[in-house]
Amino acid sequence: MISFWILGAEVTNLGEFAGFGDANILTPNCCAISANRMNTESPLQYPFAQLPSPGETIEVAPGVSWLRMPLPFALDHINLWLLEDGDQRVIVDCGFGNDATRALWTQLIDARFLKAGVSRVIATHHHPDHVGNAGWLTRQFEAPLWISQSEYLSAHALCDGAAGQGRENMAALYRRNGLDESHTPGILKGRDHYRKFVPDFPMSYRRICEGDLIRVGANAWRVIMGYGHAPEHATLYCESLGVLISGDMVLPRISTNVSVPASQPEANPLRLFLESLSRFSALPAQTLVLPSHGLPFRGMHERIAQLTEHHRLRLAELLEACETPKSAAEVLQVLFRRQLDSHQILFAMGEAMAHLHYLYEDGALRRIKDETVIRYQRG
Repeated sequence: MISFWILGAEVTNLGEFAGFGDANILTPNCCAISANRMNTESPLQYPFAQLPSPGETIEVAPGVSWLRMPLPFALDHINLWLLEDGDQRVIVDCGFGNDATRALWTQLIDARFLKAGVSRVIATHHHPDHVGNAGWLTRQFEAPLWISQSEYLSAHALCDGAAGQGRENMAALYRRNGLDESHTPGILKGRDHYRKFVPDFPMSYRRICEGDLIRVGANAWRVIMGYGHAPEHATLYCESLGVLISGDMVLPRISTNVSVPASQPEANPLRLFLESLSRFSALPAQTLVLPSHGLPFRGMHERIAQLTEHHRLRLAELLEACETPKSAAEVLQVLFRRQLDSHQILFAMGEAMAHLHYLYEDGALRRIKDETVIRYQRG
């Protein structure tokens, strides 16, 4: 039996959907995470059984330290990373923008772990658990933010409700894909939550691009961009250490949410995500993967195979269901076999559209539009 996860809350029977505490804090472009446990005997190896205590670090590779910060929902943590840069440190990802996380950063500062300062703050992508404290940290250390251009602009668009990122646009997209009008108030309710938990995003940045070599101390970290979960998600690979900081792109027990964003109603993010996974397969099999959620692990090739197979099974199931025309809302019961509340439906709709768009662009489904609803049918 396969278990399917949403933000760490486990459910079973292939497609049941479980929520988490305050789901309205996130939009479909933010850190909603769905996943599956492909089997009970994992082929992955976890070299670090001990977790870092709050406000403390564990060295996982020479010059690479692991922090673990809390999140206020069922997926209750995020992993952050500190890289030695001479006497200073580079921070990779910032944690959720709330008092609890800033208190832990302050504890590290007061303990003088960061006494020599921070040379750079690098953000993998724009979701609140990754950039929530970007403004606060860059001010504390007078350090620049390094981030890809798409993620920088996405953060500002979400803070301002601009560039198609408003909740009204999302509600319209979901209605067009068959969601009942009764869910619109729940969609609109979360209008200002991104700004609440990313309260102070920097007004300048250093752009990072695919293939860049970022020199940190004695090591060079190559930027490998991933797509599908976020517009331009940066991962960092150090060949000399055999380490990949994978962000949300490759996770050991959960698979990142892949949703159609309101600003790109024709997008095919699942194709982008699967293509990104195949690129990580080119890295050495024994690479130590440092994910944003879960434990550091080895066995990246096996994990990528699991994730690819999971999506293949979901696509096959959807294709069978679309023998007769179906909208995204009408296939929710295929993918998620339980009653969904309004905030769970947001993530379910984004995932359903992503899988339907993949099948449509692959030629397996045809798209049927009428005045109000988009549906899909085999052949």
